Amino acid sequence: MDSMAAQVAQLLSEGREVLLVTSGAVGIGLSAMDARPKPNEVPIKQAAASIGQGLLMQKWNDSFQKHGLMAGQILITMDGYSDRETVLNLNNTIETLLAYKAVPIFNENDAISVKEIGAAFGDNDTLSAVIASRADADLLIILSDVDGLYDANPKTHPGARLVPVVGKVDASVSKMAGGPGSRTAVGGMRTKLKAARICQDAGCRMIIASSSESDAVIRAVRGGDVGTLFLADAAITKKRRWLKESRPSGKIVVDEGAAAAVLAHKSLLPVGVKFASGPFEAGRPVDIVCDGNVIARGISDYGSEDVNRIRGMRSENAKVALGGKMKHKDIVRSENIAVLPRCGERNPSRFSAKRCIRPFCPCARETSGQGRGTSHRKGW
Repeated sequence: MDSMAAQVAQLLSEGREVLLVTSGAVGIGLSAMDARPKPNEVPIKQAAASIGQGLLMQKWNDSFQKHGLMAGQILITMDGYSDRETVLNLNNTIETLLAYKAVPIFNENDAISVKEIGAAFGDNDTLSAVIASRADADLLIILSDVDGLYDANPKTHPGARLVPVVGKVDASVSKMAGGPGSRTAVGGMRTKLKAARICQDAGCRMIIASSSESDAVIRAVRGGDVGTLFLADAAITKKRRWLKESRPSGKIVVDEGAAAAVLAHKSLLPVGVKFASGPFEAGRPVDIVCDGNVIARGISDYGSEDVNRIRGMRSENAKVALGGKMKHKDIVRSENIAVLPRCGERNPSRFSAKRCIRPFCPCARETSGQGRGTSHRKGW
């Protein structure tokens, strides 16, 4: 922590803005409690997180105070992040902390997050990428127990080579990370590639580097030859990024005509809706589903009850069904829709380029691969 605080202090002195994502609250709390829970004893782990969060921040503040800096804690949950008003307030908090030269330190609120029901980010790689996206960061640095992405598992393949630069995170790159639970997986690389996809949507470059390297953060920021650099795409809008990263409150099932319109970045009209399930309220993110496949995520202008009341109707009839109180003729407006990445699975339907319920499927990218040079490395 002292080394990280020193590096952050140096970057701040150069006029840069730095945000941190940390972990370890549960471990610190369990140690303080002298508790050894079984894997499924969630309440003990949540209690440990509650105790450990304060102790963890105390350690961070001790390290930063040596450099005359303040640290501000931001605890976040997937449910909170999926609420549009909450996430806009998150922006305000980040900007204010940075304006006062404080270091925002993020952690998932494991005291109330429940991974078993999908209400959690689940790993700090994903959380850090979501924060980088939300903050419009230029660079995300993930420090790990590995030097970067290898073309094979270096533990089992002595000739494995470090990949210095990656373009698109396509199927060939995903293969390097190994399958879930496979003997080829190393260093939690699957979640790191997931983080890289989030960053690429945000126009944010990402570096995976070893935490054991001296001054790895400063060297990475200054364009040094550190770890693996993931290049960035042109950024999509912040609202669409948020939609792709949020947790849906329900789903709207549509016919093929409506699906084609949505995939062409058009609005979703009542006439193309089969039914809605949730329940969900107006203004919440929902999945748009066709033939069992999640094709997009959007903000519904109507709650599930109203959607089911006007499903299959033309807009003029829908307005009558709602008592003349129809704010918009669209159930989901085009500017509030994010088309989700495709999955490599196939089915015989018209929409055979099947789309995953998981918005960051490893099959999402189909083109482009990894570079081999370091010419893309520049200082940030």
